[in-house]
Amino acid sequence: MLLVIDVGNTNIVFGLFEGDKLAHQFRVESSRGRTADEYRVTLLSLLSMNGIEASRVTAGIVASVVPPLTEPMVRLVQQAFGKEALVVGAGVRSGMPILVENPREVGADRIVNAVAAYARFQKEVIVVDFGTATTFDCVSSKGEYLGGVIAPGIQISADALFSRAAKLPRVEVALPPKVIGRNTVHSMQSGIVYGYVGLVDGLVERLKADMGQDCAVIATGGLAGLIAPLTRTVPITDDELTLTGLRILYERNVAP
Repeated sequence: MLLVIDVGNTNIVFGLFEGDKLAHQFRVESSRGRTADEYRVTLLSLLSMNGIEASRVTAGIVASVVPPLTEPMVRLVQQAFGKEALVVGAGVRSGMPILVENPREVGADRIVNAVAAYARFQKEVIVVDFGTATTFDCVSSKGEYLGGVIAPGIQISADALFSRAAKLPRVEVALPPKVIGRNTVHSMQSGIVYGYVGLVDGLVERLKADMGQDCAVIATGGLAGLIAPLTRTVPITDDELTLTGLRILYERNVAP
């Protein structure tokens, strides 16, 4: 089994592939203070709870946007499974030209998403990733990474509202009964959710105007299931997109 590890600012997602099928995935909190040993115990416990023997893990690949957690993940793979993990970064063959001013500035997760999306559609595509930040990544018809947009994530936006408006309560980021809120909680939820829907639609429409109206659009990330169905411009959601991209990158870099 191939272990893929997606290290984000909020969560770390572990995925296990049998061939090209994602057999299992586990999500834990990203904590810069935790050690490789602590993560090793957590992951091995999750495997044991699901009846998976550690000896079945034969390889690993890591994509990280949290530098302090990259090395602990590499050590985790080495200590728990006796394997050297491939780390997505400079020197890793993505099969995708990176047409930005400084390719090293592009987050590993963005390249991984772009690779997976282009492999799926084989045409121009925009990937919207609802993470701690919401990213919009654009790939050309030739499979070139063109760049994109980085916006504050919906939870970051909501937290700013809660912290800067003294009389407003902290509310769950959830769909209100109607757009017109009849109490403070519903009014805030409407502004947070539908306001963010407007942000997504506006940016996707502008990106499609630059790229061509025929390009595909796909969403992934923690809040994709809440926001994407409310938009006009994001018809497809794939929660496994980043993990699939990691599998593809592993296959492109390591001989069978």
